[in-house]
Amino acid sequence: MIKQLPLNFAKGHKGDVRTQFAALCFRVKNKKVQVLLVTSRRSRRWILPKGWPINRKTPYESAAQEAWEEAGVIGRAEARPLGLYSYTKVIGDDDDDEDVGLPIVAMVYAVRVKTLAAEYPEAGQRKRKWVSRKKAAVMVGEPELARILRDFDPRVLI
Repeated sequence: MIKQLPLNFAKGHKGDVRTQFAALCFRVKNKKVQVLLVTSRRSRRWILPKGWPINRKTPYESAAQEAWEEAGVIGRAEARPLGLYSYTKVIGDDDDDEDVGLPIVAMVYAVRVKTLAAEYPEAGQRKRKWVSRKKAAVMVGEPELARILRDFDPRVLI
C-alpha cells in the first residue's frame, strides 16, 4: 500500500500543474538496496532523473529514457508507479531576475539498473551517486519524495 503524503504546491501559483515522470533507479548489492541520485543541472541539488512526457512513450518508458539521458542507466522500468510527489520547477534564464515557479507533479517509476554507461547524453552536466534509501531520503528536498524513497521495497515488484 502506498502511503502518500499530501501534495504541497507553491502558495499563490497561477496556471496549470504540469506532469513529469521520474525514475527511482535501484540495485541490490550485498543484499542491500541502493538508489541512484543525480544532481540537477542548475542548483546542483540531489534529485531523481525525471522529465516531461515523451511523445509515443508510456510514462514508465519516459522515466527510463530520462534515467538514460541524465544518469546513463541501462535497465528495466516497472509499469506500475510507486507514487508521486510535488515540487516547484524554477523556469528562467540564469541572468534573469524574473524566474517563475512552475508547479509540477512527478510520477515515480522504479527502474532496476543492469549497468551504468560511462558515456551518456548529460554525463558532463551532472554527478551521480549510489546511496541507501535512508540516506537518499535525507539528501532530496521534497518530503513526499523522501517518503517514497524510505518506503521503497523492490521485493514488492516481483
